[in-house]
Amino acid sequence: MNKNDSKRTRTQKGLIDPGQVKVFPVKKETELLLFLLEKMPNESRNTVKRILANQQVSVGGAPVTQFNFKLYPEDEVIVSKRRIQKHSRSDLPILYEDDDIIVINKPSGLLSIASDREKGKTAYRMVSDYIAQKDPKGRIFVIHRLDEDTSGVLMFAKRYDVKEAYQKSWQEIVQKRGYYAIVEGQMEKPKDTFKDYLEQNSLNLVYVSQNKVKGKLSITSYEVMKEKGGYSLLDVNIDSGRKNQIRVQLGHRGHYVIGDDKYGEPSNPLGRLGLHAYELALTNPLTGKKMKFTAPIPSSFKEMFYGKGVKEPEEKKPQRVRSYKRESQAVTKMKKAKQNKNYFEKGGRRHG
Repeated sequence: MNKNDSKRTRTQKGLIDPGQVKVFPVKKETELLLFLLEKMPNESRNTVKRILANQQVSVGGAPVTQFNFKLYPEDEVIVSKRRIQKHSRSDLPILYEDDDIIVINKPSGLLSIASDREKGKTAYRMVSDYIAQKDPKGRIFVIHRLDEDTSGVLMFAKRYDVKEAYQKSWQEIVQKRGYYAIVEGQMEKPKDTFKDYLEQNSLNLVYVSQNKVKGKLSITSYEVMKEKGGYSLLDVNIDSGRKNQIRVQLGHRGHYVIGDDKYGEPSNPLGRLGLHAYELALTNPLTGKKMKFTAPIPSSFKEMFYGKGVKEPEEKKPQRVRSYKRESQAVTKMKKAKQNKNYFEKGGRRHG
C-alpha cells in the first residue's frame, strides 16, 4: 500500500451505505416525478410525491423536491431511505458567474462530482446548493472535472445547452490549462515538453505506453519556478486533457508530484497533493468571447518555496484572480451610459 494512501484510512462518516439508497441513471430527458414513477412501479403516486416532498431524492447528490424538475442524460437520481439535508452556502469560492456558467476555486480533497460511495461531499453539491438558494428551480451541469485532490479552477454550466456547447468543442476552444505542481527532486532542464502515449490498466491506473494505437497522445510542458530543499515548483501546461497525465508523465521521469497517493511513493510535506489548476483560458462557444479564469497559488505552496509573509513569488508571480463580475458590471454601465447619450441626442424620451 502506498505510504501516503490517506484515502484508505479516511473516516467512513458521510459515505453512502448502498443498503440505504437506490441509484437510477438517467438516459433521456424527462421530469423527475415521471421518472420516479417509472423506476418505482410498486409505489403509489402519492407515496412517490411524499418521498419527494420529504427531501429523500437528490440529483447528483443535491436534494430536489420539485415534481417537474427537468432531468437530462447522464444525470443520476438517488432515492434515500433517510431525509437528505439541505445546506446553505455563503462562502462558496466563486471566481466568476454569469447567466450561463459559474466558475469556482475547488478545494483539494473534494470530488468534482459524486462517486459510487460519496454522493454529497462534492463540488457539484456545493454549487447546486448555492444555485438553489437563489432559484429553487435552478441547477448546474458538469463541463469538465478536476481530480479529487487537485485544487483550482472548475467550471459548471447553468443550462444543459450551455454544457453541450462547451463539451462538444472543448479541445478546440481551450487555449490554456495551467497548473502549479510540486515535485520531488530537481528537474534536468529548466523547461521541457513531454509527449507520451498513455494507457489505463484494469485497476484504472494510467501509465506511459509504447503502443501508439491503444495509447492516447498526451502533451505536457513545464517551466521551473523555484527549487528548494529537494523539491521543485513547476508551472505546467497541458495541450491534452488525459486522465492523471501530469502526475503520470512527471512520475515516469522520476519526479513524482508530492502527496500523490496513486502513483509512486513520494513524500507528503503539505498533507495534500501538490497540484493546483491555476488558469483556464478559452473561447466562449456561444459568444466567441475570449475568457480567462485564474485561481491564486495556494498559500501552502507559496510558503514552502518563498517563506511566510511573501505576497508574490520572486521568479514568477502567480496569476491574480480577475473579478469578472466587477468588470462585466462596469462594461454594462458604460454601455448603458453610451446608449442613453445616443438616445437623448436623437431626441428620444424615456418614461417611468
